[in-house]
Amino acid sequence: MVPIKTVLTDSEEVTQLFSHLEFDGKKLSHQPGSVLGSTALIAGTTVGAGILALPAVTLPSGIVPSTSGLIAVWLYALVSGLLVADVTLNTMRTEGRASIGFMGVVEKILGKLGARLTGGAYLFMHYALLVAYITEGGEILAYAAAKIGGVQILPTWVGTTTFTLLFGGIMYLGREKFIEKLNSAFVGIVIVSFLGLLFLASRHIQSAQLLFQNWSALGSAISVMSVALFFQNVVPLVVTQLEGDARKIRQSILMGSVIPLIMFLAWNVVILGSVTPDMLHGTADGRTVLDPLQILRAGGAGEWLGVLVSIFSEFAIATSFIGFVYGLLDLFKDIFSITQGKFSSRLPLYSLVLFPPMTLGTLNPSIFFTALDYTGTFSISVLGGIIPALMSWKQGQAQEKSDSTNQPLVPGGKVTLIVMIGVALAMMGRQILSIY
Repeated sequence: MVPIKTVLTDSEEVTQLFSHLEFDGKKLSHQPGSVLGSTALIAGTTVGAGILALPAVTLPSGIVPSTSGLIAVWLYALVSGLLVADVTLNTMRTEGRASIGFMGVVEKILGKLGARLTGGAYLFMHYALLVAYITEGGEILAYAAAKIGGVQILPTWVGTTTFTLLFGGIMYLGREKFIEKLNSAFVGIVIVSFLGLLFLASRHIQSAQLLFQNWSALGSAISVMSVALFFQNVVPLVVTQLEGDARKIRQSILMGSVIPLIMFLAWNVVILGSVTPDMLHGTADGRTVLDPLQILRAGGAGEWLGVLVSIFSEFAIATSFIGFVYGLLDLFKDIFSITQGKFSSRLPLYSLVLFPPMTLGTLNPSIFFTALDYTGTFSISVLGGIIPALMSWKQGQAQEKSDSTNQPLVPGGKVTLIVMIGVALAMMGRQILSIY
């Protein structure tokens, strides 16, 4: 990577921070990242198992209020992502670096204390989401095994343990290239089953369900929506891939977040529209949250729709599980300074990543929605709201003192930052008050 001020085209001058150049022994070749590739990275990061919890938390409010809520949360996530991109770009300029990660940006701007607090939120988010994925994935696996085998529903700990050992074991024993190909295959299954699910479910939509509205119930869904639309952790990588080109970065963040939003909106409509009051009557089974997907998996709107919901749910969880296990592994490798090639360190490392969430999921099988709720309220509020706003505020003050001028990616100045912090604090305050 070579620092560069400008790249000239036939008709215009395009400012960028650096260029990716590779030397093959004979000549230099330019290897720029593409807007399409960066858009896919953001969209792929956003679309995960969080989509599975949406129907359960949006059901009490109805389609129109939850659609409005999703759009509002998306706008908040978009501003947050642009703030992260902005502070990353400015940090790379001042430090003269062509690559820096999210935690590195936090430490440079907010110091070691800020980095430790962010690291704690990051660690909590990964563990909480792994607990959620293991419990829900295990429940679906146990239900499918019982239905195929023609036996009674297996104990919940069987599904939780099997899911962890199956997918965790594949990651532990498999080479990275194999896991990469396997994950790509899982993503393909997710896409195909999602399209099939939308097609089948759209035929079961009840017009009466489209009219139901309860705006007072919308607030309880915001935290899970925040989890589903979170992508800010990969923004520094996008900045690096696109060579610090602000225009391309803005395009990638906008398009990469709009694609999941459209998917979530369509998913929310067809699932809520397919669950009739007759299906909902007497199906709570003592659960604190009524899950429309559980009703559909049981065949409430047809056997084939139930099969597709199960396939989509399990493989969406599997792809998210793989990504978050790798994220936690990398975090612990940095903390304990473990060399990548040391196979002897793999077993204790994987045990540290997998066994705590598996144990908690076994002890509390109904923790899926609780884990997502607390993750969205606290970790996402800190990582996606408070930290980006504080970094932008402090960086702006430093630029004012040095008389440097950089065109920000987010308009509104300090008013925007105050709103971002205020919304995050309001979410956290609401969750704390609900406990008491």
